[in-house]
Amino acid sequence: MEDIVIGGYLIKGDRYYTKDHEWAFIKNGKAQIGITDYAQKMLGDIVYVDLPEKEQSIDAGETLANVESVKNVAPIYSPITGTVIEINEDLTEDPSILNEDPYDAGWIAVVEMKDPTEVEDLMPPEDYAEIIREIIKEESTEESTEEIPVEGLEESLENLPEEELGYEEEK
Repeated sequence: MEDIVIGGYLIKGDRYYTKDHEWAFIKNGKAQIGITDYAQKMLGDIVYVDLPEKEQSIDAGETLANVESVKNVAPIYSPITGTVIEINEDLTEDPSILNEDPYDAGWIAVVEMKDPTEVEDLMPPEDYAEIIREIIKEESTEESTEEIPVEGLEESLENLPEEELGYEEEK
């Protein structure tokens, strides 16, 4: 499947996704895991990554890692159950890799899957793209409901005849 770009957010077509903005690249019973382009942009500049331990057992939905940015600390949840067999040591030296290349160089860990059928619980790229589309739509709606200042309103009221104002001006 081809990559998808929605609102400036890249969604790689060769991965599975979670509603919490993690991705899993599945190959030969192993899942390489990371965060999405949307997640890294929402976090802002990433300054520290607390990686899991090798050989650590992890269940789907459990915290796999923690990512600290200038804005906050965010847990990264494992999309699948299994054993951590590899971690991306490069993130220890340079956590900004997650901002620069969240899908390739910025992977967090590789997990040997306990149950390959768990992939069925993850979203294909098209479904994740729909979630991003909805988020963008909600964000644009929230922005449009903010009060918009109207310049020149007072002047226009002064130009209305008194009977249209609904009250008499004091003279």
